[in-house]
Amino acid sequence: MGTPTLPTPNAELDGGDQDCGSGLLLSLTSAIRRIAAGQVLLLRTREKSVLADLPVWARLAGHELVAVQGDGPWQLLVRRGGPAAPAPPASPDRLADVLSTGIPAELGTRLWLYSNFHCNLACTYCCAQSSPKADPRSMPPDLAAAAVEEFASLGGKELLVTGGEPFLHPELDEIVAHAAVRVPVTVLTNAMVFGRGRRREMLESMDTARVVLQVSLDSASPGLHDAQRGTGSHARAIDGIDQARSLGFRVKVAATLHEQDLASAAALHARLDQVGIPVEDRLVRPVAHEGFAGAGLQISVDTIEPEPTLTVDGAWWHPVAVTSKSLRISKTPLPLAETFAVIRDILDVQSASQTEGRHVFRCT
Repeated sequence: MGTPTLPTPNAELDGGDQDCGSGLLLSLTSAIRRIAAGQVLLLRTREKSVLADLPVWARLAGHELVAVQGDGPWQLLVRRGGPAAPAPPASPDRLADVLSTGIPAELGTRLWLYSNFHCNLACTYCCAQSSPKADPRSMPPDLAAAAVEEFASLGGKELLVTGGEPFLHPELDEIVAHAAVRVPVTVLTNAMVFGRGRRREMLESMDTARVVLQVSLDSASPGLHDAQRGTGSHARAIDGIDQARSLGFRVKVAATLHEQDLASAAALHARLDQVGIPVEDRLVRPVAHEGFAGAGLQISVDTIEPEPTLTVDGAWWHPVAVTSKSLRISKTPLPLAETFAVIRDILDVQSASQTEGRHVFRCT
């Protein structure tokens, strides 16, 4: 018998040294979606563990591993099949752990936009590596508008705008005004730069019935907050909270804490009781081991529920992971429907393999 003739690939993907837990799964899912059922993808890899993991993925996703060639590096041929079985609804029971302060938002209902990446602060744990020296990577208003239009057409219900410091974007008011007509908007801010001038005008132009401000405040007193964010930042954040509330905004407060600082949350809650921030508008979240942070919660597609996120230069699994190449879904932010589809395919495979342990990493 002769050697069987292998199919000619319709597309190729260079997986390099990535394994299925460090980004290859996202790249592979995106690549396989770009070919038709029955067509073949050629995957090149230098990572030996892929030889064991890819057959499992292919079976669970409904594809066919046609052939494996080479002896390091390797070439794998995968024929696209039909869609994976739909994922069952998430059970609250599987989320009962330290980060499970809520159930996952239904995919497609929430969207994050990074308006920009430069910031007046350089927080020690910033997942986005934002600072006054960071490349702004500002999102043009027309791109943000297109994203919001598609999001709303797909049934989107909530938009969250973050950075960097969003109020450093000179056209933030235009972005927010367009979006707020279509979906409620939450703007994440350190509340330190909108006291006067053009930024004050932007703040006052926002519809308080459709826009919520979430302010970062890490501790009841300046010590911890200023240590993480810069001297004087605590007092200015408190002042910003007061300004926003005086204008009629609903203000949420979010603290980001290292494990050793969790005990300080009680004092923060007491302070927020005094100033009248409702319990449902407070959030204490852990530091993520991303960006500037040298330690913290490990973020991956297997451990964290997705929160689709767009930047000017791509689409990502979660807003705390925008410096992680392994959690980048696409190098272009649109079309949004394709980002949602890639995430659904990942979740379907995880469901089929009965993967457990993803947490809800709340950012708002």
